[in-house]
Amino acid sequence: MEEFNTEVFDYQGMAVRYYRHGAGPALLILHGWGSRASVMKYLAEGLADKRTCYVPDLPGFGDTPPPDKPWCIDDYVDFAEAFIKDVAGAPADVLAHSFGGRMVLKWCGRKDASGLLGKVLITGGAGMKPRRSFSYYRRRLVAMLLKSPFMILPDTLKIKALNWLRRTSIWKALGSSEYRQFEGVMRDTFVRTVTEHLDAGLQDVQHEVLLLWGKEDLVTPWYQAERMEKGLRNGVLVGIDNAGHYAFLDQPDRFLRIARAFFLQKGD
Repeated sequence: MEEFNTEVFDYQGMAVRYYRHGAGPALLILHGWGSRASVMKYLAEGLADKRTCYVPDLPGFGDTPPPDKPWCIDDYVDFAEAFIKDVAGAPADVLAHSFGGRMVLKWCGRKDASGLLGKVLITGGAGMKPRRSFSYYRRRLVAMLLKSPFMILPDTLKIKALNWLRRTSIWKALGSSEYRQFEGVMRDTFVRTVTEHLDAGLQDVQHEVLLLWGKEDLVTPWYQAERMEKGLRNGVLVGIDNAGHYAFLDQPDRFLRIARAFFLQKGD
């Protein structure tokens, strides 16, 4: 099998590493939060006979350094747009997992997205407002109580005090495992992205979207996929049995068969 080409895209002075593999129309493959491009290699291998697959390490993950300041979802979409225009070429189809799905949903809502993106496949996509448990609200209350004594301080002292609080073990224990996994810029980036819910923007998405979901997904559960399908104008939800959040790894052959049928036109 042909080796993957590892290349670098200079984005605003940031060296973004990406894999390029295959031949044909462009397909951008986006990984999830805390992951990296190499996790998505199987999909690129399975589609490389008909597509030129571009698989970047998103800024802050894999071999790509983090941005110099915290990013929000729109910052990641700006990066993806630049990548399509300068590297892959428009229009490009997109296959996105988890956080990558969050990016694509926001991207498809932009007015100029129709000229850049073709078909969209999202698997285990994030972005829907989750159902909250009692423990979530309990942690939130504790966090508010911990912050409250510092809120009456002058701004300069308040910022220093809150930065100190965020470095304490009790504050870190209140966060999710993903929150605790990162420090500095990427921790702030996580907070900025995970707290933006995209339910209301689904109606702005004009693209054809296949939602390919593991039925046992515990990270982005099935009810979120159903809500996403209901909100999209041209969305179709397909479930994969005996598969979780990484459905393309849990049931690789079935996932790839469906993906190929979706992306490849007759005669390809």
